[in-house]
Amino acid sequence: MARLSGLQREVLSLYRRCLREIRKKPSETRSNFKAYTRAEFRKNMSVSKKDFSAIEYLLRKGNRQLEMYSSPGIRNIR
Repeated sequence: MARLSGLQREVLSLYRRCLREIRKKPSETRSNFKAYTRAEFRKNMSVSKKDFSAIEYLLRKGNRQLEMYSSPGIRNIR
């Protein structure tokens, strides 16, 4: 397998952190969180590997969303 760039590692790290946070949610709503996470990452898969500004923006946006959704008060997502 090819070596990953720094941005690729950051994207994978964000995805893993999202999956770890999903495990902390109530079991009946985990599938909603997982589906939302997968949809968000798939939606942005078409971004070019060389479009650094877009990737960095999406990473910042994803980190903010993860911070917001990881709070214990949020129990479900649509």
